[in-house]
Amino acid sequence: MRKLYLRRQAALFGLLLPALLLLLVLFVYPILRLLVTSVYDQGIISLEHYRRIVEVDVYLRVMRTTFTIALQVTAICLVLGYPLAYFLSTLRARTARLLLILVLIPFWTSILVRTYAWMVLLQRQGVVNRWLLELGLIDEPLRMMYNRIGVLVGMVHVLLPFMVLPAFAVMRGIDRDLIRAAQNLGATPLQAFLRIFFPLSLPGVAAGSLLVFILALGFFITPALMGGRTEIMIAQLMEDQIRTQLNFPFAAALGTVLLAVTLVIFVIYNRLLGLDKIFGGDVS
Repeated sequence: MRKLYLRRQAALFGLLLPALLLLLVLFVYPILRLLVTSVYDQGIISLEHYRRIVEVDVYLRVMRTTFTIALQVTAICLVLGYPLAYFLSTLRARTARLLLILVLIPFWTSILVRTYAWMVLLQRQGVVNRWLLELGLIDEPLRMMYNRIGVLVGMVHVLLPFMVLPAFAVMRGIDRDLIRAAQNLGATPLQAFLRIFFPLSLPGVAAGSLLVFILALGFFITPALMGGRTEIMIAQLMEDQIRTQLNFPFAAALGTVLLAVTLVIFVIYNRLLGLDKIFGGDVS
């Protein structure tokens, strides 16, 4: 029996081996190479690049800007995505699927094309400013490009589906009989929503928020095209260090710091909310 068990384990390992090798080549090796590059400078091992990140105010300001924008984008996506996901969850399955296609349509267009489209809409002579002027709502064109407003609009447009889809998936599985039972027992619709539906929908909200926040941290195209000089994010700083300064070790150090901080946030997120409850498995 033991020989049969070992043969089965060997066969299972053989099936998993290609996937494990693929993970090692595509994920583990790049991260290890990133770590080595960040501490290996001119033939010696040094933490000088990490010291620069901590001591130079410019780099600290870029880190703060990156996390602030990521938090703002996550909050806006939550405010816009939760009502949309709730509305979709109340519809019949066929209708909800058709409307979900509209949510997914942005995925069918590249981020670069969508960003240029927003640049056309939000510029001083763009469609939005022209409509506002024609309606008499403003006296002069608003500045919605090359600042925080443009960055937030462009990033929210790209990342909103990542908030809607997890929230909708969880809301769709909530038993509506619980809401009706609460109302039959005297609860108002608002009380039934706040005390029953909303707590049950939190796993979807948590999953969507985590996805949006992590994706927003590494955004490059939208901030580079629609942001100003004061809205530089860490991905832009890394690109500048590689393309113009040819400082690969410092860019690797920036990437390592971003990865480390993201992992810390992920661990805290797990401790506070429990990712096993969100994704249905034990991740601790």
